[in-house]
Amino acid sequence: MARWEWPNLFNQPRVSTMINHPITKIIRERRSVKPALLRPDPVPRKMIELLLENANWAPTHGLTEPWRFHIFTGESRQRLAKAMQSFYKQHTPIDKQRTEKLEKLGKNPLLAPVVITISMHPDPTGKIPEQEEIAAVACAVQNMHLTASALGLGGFWSSPPLVYSESMRDFLTLDPGDRCLGLFYLGSPQEGLQLESRRSSIDQKSSWQ
Repeated sequence: MARWEWPNLFNQPRVSTMINHPITKIIRERRSVKPALLRPDPVPRKMIELLLENANWAPTHGLTEPWRFHIFTGESRQRLAKAMQSFYKQHTPIDKQRTEKLEKLGKNPLLAPVVITISMHPDPTGKIPEQEEIAAVACAVQNMHLTASALGLGGFWSSPPLVYSESMRDFLTLDPGDRCLGLFYLGSPQEGLQLESRRSSIDQKSSWQ
């Protein structure tokens, strides 16, 4: 069990220090790096395990720990790519199918050296609402993404409609009530890659009462 001494939240120097704290920098400089912008270099297993362990420390109502991950590296990515193309053709009406989309689904898993499927295993007692379980999984992914950024890796959470299909659930051998929520592409960003981002003011999204 991890133990942590609660800080003095009313310590103003601490607040000032946090503005320039490494975690603030990591949070604000995290970027989504799409598979096409990742290098094919393998990611050390120890790094992947660190991402997963930090994901495992996400907040979870009732300690249900609903996150589930399947890690695809090496040749297993080819199996994932073929499955995604198959599910796209299976679940997309013929008149809505696009050749470029089909090709992309088969190409992306091979561009990133690591693909981690993100799934939710809901509380079997039904006590915890599903939306809270989904929120917990999202927190786990954020932990994973921030850890990747701290390690100099790039990540991208992708959620094409086919991931929500029963076909995807069966492919991952998930339990009947489980849901796949997407894929997390992971790898080293291309050399010299710079990605800009912006946020509108938090004042537009908050109201002091």
